Amino acid sequence: MVNLGTTQQVALRQTAHALADAARPVTLKHFRSLGLSADNKDVGGFDPVTAADRGAEQAMRAVLAEMRPHDGILGEEFGDVASQSGLTWVLDPIDGTRGFISGTPTWGVLIAVSDASGPRFGIIDQPYIGERFEGGFGHAVMTGPHGSFDLQTRGGRALSEATLFTTFPEVGRDVDRSGFEAVRDRVQLVRYGMDCYAYALLAAGQIDLVIEAGLHPYDIHGPIAVIKASGGIITDWRGRPANAGGQVIAAGSPEIHTQALALLEPFADD
Repeated sequence: MVNLGTTQQVALRQTAHALADAARPVTLKHFRSLGLSADNKDVGGFDPVTAADRGAEQAMRAVLAEMRPHDGILGEEFGDVASQSGLTWVLDPIDGTRGFISGTPTWGVLIAVSDASGPRFGIIDQPYIGERFEGGFGHAVMTGPHGSFDLQTRGGRALSEATLFTTFPEVGRDVDRSGFEAVRDRVQLVRYGMDCYAYALLAAGQIDLVIEAGLHPYDIHGPIAVIKASGGIITDWRGRPANAGGQVIAAGSPEIHTQALALLEPFADD
């Protein structure tokens, strides 16, 4: 783990917000624009990428070149940059491109600064609805149209009372879906297709569980930082760190995480 003093933490927070500020106008320029086209990155399926994805990541990389030239970069759309400092910025310029091209407002920009131990600080930014969720370095805060609020996950609920969000059935294999369904059949309410906004709502104490699979590091590093700072727990389906992505479960409390994990583990990757 990279040892970071208070001054360094402040600088990294400022950089993360500068990245989010740079990505916002680029994404909004394209959102709900007529004639926006999407290229497909997945020959065997549909994994769209747009000019907004590429432009937002380029804007963030330009900020890093100026403010943090010695840090590494792991982004969704362009090549990796090796770190000289021990810190790497993990960027998803638009999490929820399927929603973005469909005109739904819950897509977001994911930003994290990570070291070998995992994410240290992260942002889930929702440009269209004007909300920003941040977590790490002693901060867990949401700012938006109604002001600024501390983030805190909720506990004290049984699995049978839980609200569960997921991007299934769009994402994941048959075995992943079976694991999700094992939990789905035990909760009170299930909502689909929320992308990164599901993690933001969990950090804000609105829901109890998010279960996904087939994730990449850039899909999850930002949410990991925000959820942990908000008092939640996020792991893979065997209870291990979720930094590499794959099968992921996020919960508002250790108790509900334990209950859901017991149902997922038979379907978990080794």
